Amino acid sequence: MSAIRLCLTDPALRAAGLVIVLQGAIVCSFGPYFSTLAVNTYGFGDRGFAVLLALSSIISVSASVYGGIRADQTANRRQVTLAAVVSLAMGMLLMTVVPGPWVFAVVAAVLLPVGSVTFGQVFALTRMAATRHPKGERDGIMAVIRALFALPFVVVLPLWAMVFAQGVSVISVFPVGLLLAGAMLLVVQRQWPRDGATTWEDRPSGLSFRAALAEMGQPRLAARVLALGAVNAAGTIYIAVISLVMVADVGRGVADVALYVGLVAGLEVPFMLMLPALLRGMDRTLLILGGAALYAVHVALLPVLAGSALVWLLVLPAALGGAVTLTVPIAYLQDLLADRPGAGASLMAVQRLAGDVIAALCFGLGTAVAGYGAVAWLGVAVSLAGAGALCWADRRR
Repeated sequence: MSAIRLCLTDPALRAAGLVIVLQGAIVCSFGPYFSTLAVNTYGFGDRGFAVLLALSSIISVSASVYGGIRADQTANRRQVTLAAVVSLAMGMLLMTVVPGPWVFAVVAAVLLPVGSVTFGQVFALTRMAATRHPKGERDGIMAVIRALFALPFVVVLPLWAMVFAQGVSVISVFPVGLLLAGAMLLVVQRQWPRDGATTWEDRPSGLSFRAALAEMGQPRLAARVLALGAVNAAGTIYIAVISLVMVADVGRGVADVALYVGLVAGLEVPFMLMLPALLRGMDRTLLILGGAALYAVHVALLPVLAGSALVWLLVLPAALGGAVTLTVPIAYLQDLLADRPGAGASLMAVQRLAGDVIAALCFGLGTAVAGYGAVAWLGVAVSLAGAGALCWADRRR
């Protein structure tokens, strides 16, 4: 509760919280319908969607890394965030005013991924603002901000489900997204701390872009980011296989998929908020290993229990394990580059890309060898191996 109170009363943390909850609302409005918009509405087909998805991932990571380094170089973090939010708003505006296949391609593959830079900048701001508060509260503050990103998934997605059930077109997500992006822009302009006028010290890094990139590519750092990517690959695999195992053949359907995903997301939020108080003082790498083990139970047993009533028990280890593996790595990654808050926050995008690539390899190999059960078990093995490698790398600490 003390971390929540700080996020409500500290102006910088309040601005970060408002921006991240609005971004979460945009992501959960567009993300689940990206595939159907690309494949069905605008006719790109499966291959076209795969190309758009790949371009989106590459540009998102590239923009996040560039934005993080640029923010550290200049200490103009508000300007970088404003540019990212403007890109997001422009994408929503174009799809509201002149929707079409090629406009959609530019928006989905370029403008919205550039807008994702905001995510890393929010956590960079949170980290710097948290330095003014007791050290014991910092992980709690990070957990609150991360939970605010997840909160719209619990609230907004059911609202969209009801709207679409009334026959409203899926492209209506764009005018709503435009309103949300406009609100983000207003918050950044009015509440985000002005560059050079913060109550904490924020000096330019003095590093060239090449030197900053080399710093991020150090073997000790890259290996840890890759290990965390492997941990989070299990989450990507879960999303990929759940609708493929909860099928009519086992007495399930899309309603069960929506309910299961909603329960997991809904429980993750309170678990995220409780974690800092319950686990204060525990080693982060051991926490990540424990979270990965809990999540592994859910992923491994999901294909096995999909047709059983026992499947609903899996939402508990899924939510608790997910709360740990989604929250704890944020502070861990930022500590890897403690003096570079922008670059440290951009490591989250690199970690996400690594996890997506690893999950794709597991999916391809698992389906080629056996089936969706094999995919789940491969994901579990990779996730636990990543968590174990992280513990081994940090054993001296």
